[in-house]
Order: sequence, then C-alpha cells, then structure tokens
Amino acid sequence: MALRIENAVIAITGASSGIGRAAALQFAAHGAKLVLIARRERALRELSDECRRRGGQTIAMAADVADEAALRQLVAHAVGTYGQIDAWINNAGVLMVGKFEDCPSDAYRHVIETNLFGYLNGARAVLPQFKRQGRGTLINVASIGGRIGLPYQSAYSASEFAILGWSDSLRRELLLEKAGRIDVCTVVPGYIDTPLLHHAANYSGRALKPVEPVYSPERVARALLRAVRRPRREIVVGAATRFTLLALAFAPRLVGWLAAIAVEREQFKDRPAAATDGNVLNAVAGRETASGGWCHDARAGGKFGRLQPGH
Repeated sequence: MALRIENAVIAITGASSGIGRAAALQFAAHGAKLVLIARRERALRELSDECRRRGGQTIAMAADVADEAALRQLVAHAVGTYGQIDAWINNAGVLMVGKFEDCPSDAYRHVIETNLFGYLNGARAVLPQFKRQGRGTLINVASIGGRIGLPYQSAYSASEFAILGWSDSLRRELLLEKAGRIDVCTVVPGYIDTPLLHHAANYSGRALKPVEPVYSPERVARALLRAVRRPRREIVVGAATRFTLLALAFAPRLVGWLAAIAVEREQFKDRPAAATDGNVLNAVAGRETASGGWCHDARAGGKFGRLQPGH
C-alpha cells in the first residue's frame, strides 16, 4: 500500500541546502510533518519558516550527523512530538577535491565520518523506532560516485561506495529478521546543481567548476517523494546516470578512462585557488539554497551547467 505524504513524518539530514532543502520544500508542499536536521541553525530556521508557509509542519534541530547521541535524542524528540517517524532520509554529505596524497588526513577522516558514519548513525538512531512501529523507510542518498571512482575525489567516492554496499547488506539483514515492513532504499543521482562545490574542501590548487551533465535538485527531491510513497530498492536519477551505469557494466575500463578524462578537463577552472577546508571540518555560512547557481551561469553564457555529484 502506498504511503500518503500528507501528515507523514519525514526526517531529512543535510536539510539546509542542496537536495535536502529541495526535498524539504517538496514534502512540505504535500503536507508532510518534517524533522529538519543540519549543522547550520539559522539556515534551518529559515527553511522551517518556508516549509510552514508551504503547508508543512516542522521540527528543526541543529545537529552534526557524526554525533550518534545527538541523532538518538533527535529521534526521541520527534517521536515525542509526532508519535512516529515514517521515513528517514540520510542525505548530509561533504566533498573534498584533491590528489589523495595532497589531502590532509584529518579532513579525509571527516569526509568519511560525515558521509558514511553520518548515515550509519542515522540508521542506528531510527531503526529501533521503525521496529517498534513495525514499519518505516530508510532512504540513503548516494551518488554515481559510489559506482565509479572519480579522480581527485577519493574520500567522497570511498564513502559513496561504502554507502551502497552497507545499504545492500542492511537490507538483507532486515529481510532475514523478517522485520515487518521496513524498507531500505538508495537514491543514486548523477551530477546535481547544488552548492556542494561552493562548500567543498579544495586541495587541488585550482578553482573548481562543474562537470557535465547537470540535473536540478528538485528532480532528486521528486525521486525521494516516490521512494517514500512506494519504496524501491534503488532509484537512479537522470538518463545520463542510467546510461553510464549500463555502460559501466559492459565496458568498465573504457568508462573509467572516459570519466577520468572528463573530470581532468572539465572540473577545474584555468586559475589557481588557495587550499581550503570548506565545510568539511566545520559548517560555513552562505549558499543556503537548493541550487548552486550553476545552471544560471550556463544560461548566462558559460560552457558549464552540469555538475558534481552531490548533496
């Protein structure tokens, strides 16, 4: 039976910008009860106000997904307020760009802690509630970077590969447990127009720009709506993403080589950039929007309008 979005309780991590923000606004427009989670408290308050204007109810709580105890407390608060949680969307993610040897170990570790352990922490917090209810949907927003390793993004790709493997393993564990109607879904976008590149840690020495092709964050948000209504094992977003994954199955070496060439040629601007931690170690203000503005740049005459896989 399909779940009605109206009055459904949906928790979203990484809600302050990008895919998380776009999803929150779409769920709100359908009358959902939202639990909004991100590190930036001011951005969450603004998003919460906008969601209410669109017809949703909200709880907004600032938390770092790397803090398992904070997520457990958040689940308890949400259940105390709404009585249940119907779906939990793991979406918070950060990006670091640079050669493996040039990326500091502490930043590398933080990418893994946010992107992978943040998802594990979310699942550990919400699965006991799903089991008490006898139902629930865990949705993990992954990336095409979890199917094909991208140069200069080894920490990001490592975390995304791990998310897909862990999701598959968890799905089978729940199947063996016969754990009611608990679903584990992965949503695999291609390159999305989000602020991810603006917030990225960058140790490449070069300014960053998008790699083609691009999809809007609202397109991923619609996939998340479908996943909550009718859970599926995996939803791939974008025709180019589906084509790449199909080609990868038949010609992995060729596709990997083409991907490496594309990233080397298109990801960097022709000017230097100072090294930065971006938002990997700490939250940064600015770009509290769903879009990263890259599509606007393309319409204004730039070559690019297509982007990094991102949250």
